Order: sequence, then C-alpha cells, then structure tokens
Amino acid sequence: MPQDDREPQSVSVSRPRSAANRLRPGFIVIGILLVAANLRASITAVGPVLDQASADAGLSVFEASMLISVPLFAFAAFSPIAPFAARRFGLERTIGGSLVLLAAGIVLRSVPGDVPLWIGTVGLGAAIAAINVLLPSLLKRDFPREIGRLTGVYSAVQTAFAAASAGLAVPIAGLANEGWRLAYGIWAGLAIIALAVFAPQMRRHSPPTDELPVITGRTSVPHVSPWRRALAWQVTVFMGLQSTIFYVVITWVPAIEHSVGIDAFTAGWHQSVFQVCGIAGTLTCAALLQKWNRDQRIIVSVYSLCSAAGLAGILLAPSGMLLWLGLIGIAQGGLIVLALALFGLRTSNHLVAASLSGMAQSVGYLLAAIGPILIGTLHDATGAWELPLVVLLGVVVAQCIMGYLACRDRVIR
Repeated sequence: MPQDDREPQSVSVSRPRSAANRLRPGFIVIGILLVAANLRASITAVGPVLDQASADAGLSVFEASMLISVPLFAFAAFSPIAPFAARRFGLERTIGGSLVLLAAGIVLRSVPGDVPLWIGTVGLGAAIAAINVLLPSLLKRDFPREIGRLTGVYSAVQTAFAAASAGLAVPIAGLANEGWRLAYGIWAGLAIIALAVFAPQMRRHSPPTDELPVITGRTSVPHVSPWRRALAWQVTVFMGLQSTIFYVVITWVPAIEHSVGIDAFTAGWHQSVFQVCGIAGTLTCAALLQKWNRDQRIIVSVYSLCSAAGLAGILLAPSGMLLWLGLIGIAQGGLIVLALALFGLRTSNHLVAASLSGMAQSVGYLLAAIGPILIGTLHDATGAWELPLVVLLGVVVAQCIMGYLACRDRVIR
C-alpha cells in the first residue's frame, strides 16, 4: 500500500558560485513565459487542418489520430528522463536544449515525406515533455511563494498561443498547395525566439538555495521518490484524465462539428474560442489558488462540473457548440493550472517537485495518448459520436474523484 509519510533521503545541492550571476526576477519570468508559449502551439495547429494533412500525406484515420497521440506517447516516454537530465546539466540548460530540439522537430515534421513527418513529431514531443516537466520545478525553486499565480500566468500564455495556432492554421494552410505544412512548421520560429531570450539563463547551473538550511557550504535537500506515494498517484491520474479530455477535444471536436454541418474555417475559430476561454480559466484558477493554497477541493469540483456541462451540451444540443466549447475551455484552462500547481503545492522542495512532475507527466500523458485513439475507434465502430461523448463524460467523473483526493491539504514528505 503506498504511503505518504516515509522518511526522505537527502541529497546535496551546491550553492551558485556568485549571486552576481543571478538574473533579475522579471527577466527570468519573461524567459519562462516565452518558453511556455511553445508548449501547445505546435500541437493545437494539427486538428483544424488534419483532414487536409491526411489527404495530402495519404494518412488513414488511425494515422491521423496518431499525429496528436504520438507527441503524448513521447511525453510519457521522455518525462521520467527530464529530472535526471536536469540534475546532470542544470534546469536551464536542459530547457534550452529542449527548445533547440523542439524547433528542429517542428521543421522536420513539415518536410515532405513519411519518415520526417513521424520523426519530427516524436522529436517535438520529446522536447515538450522535458519542458513540461521542468518548468514547474523551476517555479518551485525560484518562486516558491508564487507557484499558483505564476503557474496561472504561464498557463495563460501557452493557452493564448495555442488559440492563435488553432485559429490561424486554416488561413495559413490556404496560402499555398500543401499549406498545412506551413501551418505546422511556422511555429519553429516561436521556439527560436524563446531560446534567444532564455539563453542568458543557461549560464546558471546550480539552484538558488537562499531559503534552505546550509551545511558546510552545501545544501541538504530532501529527495524522495514519489512512485510509492498514494498522493503522488492521485495527482498523476488526475492530470492524466484532465489531459485526456483536453486532447480529445482538440483532436475530434472539429470532426464532430463537421458532422453537424459546421465548415472547417468556423470549426478552427471555435477551437480558438475554446483556447481563449481557457485563458479565462487559467487566470481565474490562479486567483483562486491564492485564496485556497492549501486545500483545493472546491476548485476541482466547480471546474469539473463546468466541463461535464459542456460535454453534455455537445451531446444533447450541438447547435450551441460555441457555448459548450467555451464552458469546456474555461474548465480545462483552470484544471491544467491546478494540475501543474499541485506539483509544487504537494511537495516539500523543487527536487521532489521535479520527480513528481516527471512521474505525473509520464503516466498521465500515457493515459492522455490513449484518449484520442479510443474515441476515434469508438466513432469508427459506431459511426456516430454519441457513445464517445458518453465515455468522455465518464472520464470527467473519474477526473473529479481523483482531483478531489489530490487536492486535500497534504504534502509528500
């Protein structure tokens, strides 16, 4: 039976050599926000022009769904590696290297040919996996008292760029033959810009330790493995189910809209509305976390109810699609902030936060990767969207239960 009260082992973390090497907090935050802007844009660009990409590249329905799911499988595979890489090379250097890989993967995915398409997709997934894992740890280390607020801000930024990516995909794709490749590849520029601004932080190697006890010039930091903690599994499954809902929506809702007579251009902008409403959800959740920074069960319950209402609306009254997507967007925006904030709120230091983040994003995104495939398979088997939507409502219920458990006032020690 997993326990949450085991005695932690200790590891030592060296102090930075000189406080003069530290950058201003405002500059650090700007770099973090630009990095965060890359976490969804290259993925949300896929759905609105997926039909065009499938036709031009000769993809089956299963292969088309894998364009969304392969990055998630990469998240699952590479997330556990990121904390080890960060301990070896430093948080900033690992994030910077991941931005290089992200840009390369996005470009490769847009190059003609089946092999570049899939290798690039895996590469960008591996890069985003590392950044996803390490940004919460960076916040836990550098801004331990601002976890909820800054998580909300960087989640809002990534959601804003995801909205732009989804909304611009169809217009960009219309600029040229096989324009979907341009719609997919243009976001490499964003990764390069983020790298340029984040690069000065890559000079830093050791974490700040001002608030930790110092022993003979080194810092003793509790280091525990989350894999045998019940609380860690609750956080992990909660995040996995939340991500499942999000990626199913961005993958298949355009197809659901097409089935009820909504054109591709309108469906693409509906995805943007979904993402914009997500910004409202992220900022609202960040504000709520300032008030409920110990116990978040009320927060998870309200957002889960909002998500369930939106999915039920799509099932029962698809003519109100924009309203329902708005509700789901608010819910998913708030819930992803909550999931990311839990990595810091439920851990005692940044090393444990990185370990929990790696675990949750590995197992969680494995669950999320199965979601679009399962929903697509159910649709193919039934020829309709009713059963897939009912199954997704069941996922919302399970997510609420796990979130309720994860949001109790407990810490992994």
